[in-house]
Amino acid sequence: MLCDNDCMAKNSKTELKCKMTTEELQIRLETVIANLKKKVQKKTEMENGYSFQFPGDNATITELEDFIKTEKECCDFLKIDYAVRGDQSMSMLYIEGPDGVKEFISAELGM
Repeated sequence: MLCDNDCMAKNSKTELKCKMTTEELQIRLETVIANLKKKVQKKTEMENGYSFQFPGDNATITELEDFIKTEKECCDFLKIDYAVRGDQSMSMLYIEGPDGVKEFISAELGM
């Protein structure tokens, strides 16, 4: 399922709505998100979202930072954190949010 111009997941308190247009999201899915998906080493379900383990090299960290910068603009209901190891062995991305966010992450981000 791709996000269209009226994309949202509903929970009991609010609507989780992507602010990107269909075209913007499609481009993002084919570029930034597709590249990150290839680098996921481990996905772990958390109570209110997921954590993703990635390589810790500088190029991956830059991609994660670019991903975070855009996601905070288009999906302001997400709580995104990341951590890196100084020895570059791995980096972690944590995406959490309100009820319904797991379905949103899986359906709209394909992650």
